[in-house]
Amino acid sequence: MKKILLMNGPNLNMLGVREPDVYGRETLASIEAEVVEYGAQKGVQVDCFQSNHEGALIDKLHEAHEAYDGVVYNPGAHTHYSYALRDAVGSIDTPVVEVHLSDIDAREAFRAVSVIEPACIAQIKGKGKQGYKEGIDALLAWERERGSAAGEGAR
Repeated sequence: MKKILLMNGPNLNMLGVREPDVYGRETLASIEAEVVEYGAQKGVQVDCFQSNHEGALIDKLHEAHEAYDGVVYNPGAHTHYSYALRDAVGSIDTPVVEVHLSDIDAREAFRAVSVIEPACIAQIKGKGKQGYKEGIDALLAWERERGSAAGEGAR
């Protein structure tokens, strides 16, 4: 795995301002910088993208199909209702890990449902910014397991 897209959906550009008791006081820019550095330590280039617009996120996922080896994706509120984004994740061969800063299961009932999760290889929630790093680790582990399984099949 050489290139990972770190993608964030609506309202995540307001981190540090928006509900700091839920999401913390760090900005998205500071979290992205830390995740980019973490990726570099793992030998992976991490590119960051955030949009409040569903179509822009769909376009970026379509681009990821050929431009990235994996995606770490916090869909924000789209998690709970965007079948268009779920279909975009499902339409690409690129593995996607869904990440949430808060524990969506421990919040309002409507937040516990993710329409995106079934199209992803993993979901990480409630670990704050650490969840993004774990998303990178999950993609790297997925790649190792896939490579290992392919090697066993060749024997």
